[in-house]
Amino acid sequence: MKPALSIILFTTVAGAAQGMALVTAVATLAGSAPRAVAPLLLWASTAMLVLGLVASFFHLGHPLRAWRAVLMWRTSWMSREVIALPLFIGLTFVSACLATFGHSTGSSDGPFVSALAVLTIIGAVVLWYCTAMIYMCIRFIQEWAHPLTLANFVLLGLASGLVACGVLACAAGDLNFARACTPWALGATALAWGTRALSLRRNASIKPKSTLQSATGIRSPRVVQKSMGFTGGSFNTLEFFHGASLRLMGQAKIGFQVLVFAVPMACLAWALVSMQPLTAWAVAAASQAVGLLVERWFFFAQAQHPQNLYYQVVS
Repeated sequence: MKPALSIILFTTVAGAAQGMALVTAVATLAGSAPRAVAPLLLWASTAMLVLGLVASFFHLGHPLRAWRAVLMWRTSWMSREVIALPLFIGLTFVSACLATFGHSTGSSDGPFVSALAVLTIIGAVVLWYCTAMIYMCIRFIQEWAHPLTLANFVLLGLASGLVACGVLACAAGDLNFARACTPWALGATALAWGTRALSLRRNASIKPKSTLQSATGIRSPRVVQKSMGFTGGSFNTLEFFHGASLRLMGQAKIGFQVLVFAVPMACLAWALVSMQPLTAWAVAAASQAVGLLVERWFFFAQAQHPQNLYYQVVS
């Protein structure tokens, strides 16, 4: 498939924002959310979610008609995501306002804060599920139609959210909260690497269900394609194939694993023993941010649409 920059930005930025909001909500329920850092984390989550929402509009042919996406909520996972995202933005916005102004006004709505935290956790999970199901439900794209797709969306979002929490906490001067996040971020990143490695291994061994024989109805055991279907560019040749070489695909596969997992894990291990962990957290966050863009590009590019048997493959 051809990766769209707008969707790459949306899924990576929104995923990290969901992870950050979920971590803050869990810390709130545990009674360990720092008053000085929680508003920063929640406002950052809200801003990132809005940024992701804006980026997703650039994927639409007619952005002014985006509201129509909600009409198919009974059957479309994309419609459900379109509904879940604004609701989740609303939850993070209210949480940010309460964290910022609640203490200054003497508010002590403990049950309300706890309920809001629970709803935030549920909202993050539901949004991850809706986003992942957009791809999992496409059965003829075998690289996506597997539960590992959901695991990767959730764990990558959680890992990047924890790293974002750590770097923002360090920047705000709350080293205690950053240190509390370190083992969780390290564990989430390691688990995300494990599930992503499993998906890469699975996808590398997939046997395509569609063949030239099934596509053409020709029963001969040897069918040779002499052209890609068009002599010039068309929607089929431009929108369903990334155009990258096998060498570039291999480099991207290695590159995102180094940037998303290996470098951040080394930096997080450094942060565990460092007295001034801001540099370690900053390097981890920067590496992971770049790597996630590459990883999401690879996620889309690796998917093989059956139509490419005719429109992209040549003898």
